Amino acid sequence: MAKALNEFRHWVFDLDGTLTQPVHDFEHIRNELGIPQSEDILAHLNALPEALRLEKSERLDQLEHFYALQAKPADGIYGLLDYLASQACTLGILTRNTREFALLSLDALGVSQYFCEAEVIGRDEATPKPDPQGIQHLAKKWKVPPASLLMIGDYRYDLLAGRAAHCTTVHVYQSDEHHWPELTDHRFSSLKHLHNTLLETVI
Repeated sequence: MAKALNEFRHWVFDLDGTLTQPVHDFEHIRNELGIPQSEDILAHLNALPEALRLEKSERLDQLEHFYALQAKPADGIYGLLDYLASQACTLGILTRNTREFALLSLDALGVSQYFCEAEVIGRDEATPKPDPQGIQHLAKKWKVPPASLLMIGDYRYDLLAGRAAHCTTVHVYQSDEHHWPELTDHRFSSLKHLHNTLLETVI
């Protein structure tokens, strides 16, 4: 029998577009870095010769720093995090950004108190999503099996990472444009929608 969402005590959130309103202009970032629009930014950079990779990575850091400071809260973020904290849930972040910029975003959102710095996993702490290493890292740190975690995100990479780690996946979508049913266990239109569902199904 499927585990009810209220039974989960370990929640892993994507950051940009999940806890935040979407602000990253990936088309602009790719243009700034000279990366084709169809290519993954991090994979492209990792394939470059070292000198060029370092140069473009520095520019990426500048762009991500700018966007981190622009972070705006997603609808329902405060109610959901307050509720999860009241239920003694353990919360983590798994992002393709750096930990440094993720922490800046959490500060800008006013929610850094919900997350332990060591449990904010960026691309320097684990192989970036869709690789499941970050989820596995958190599961090991929390001393629980990956299957006991929830992975909450807005994009395919979040759901792929969750599937690969054998944990339950939650897709929080900003529009119906993207939908990956084969990767999704639960789907909500917003964090507020997710929070309301939890309140309706309290054990």
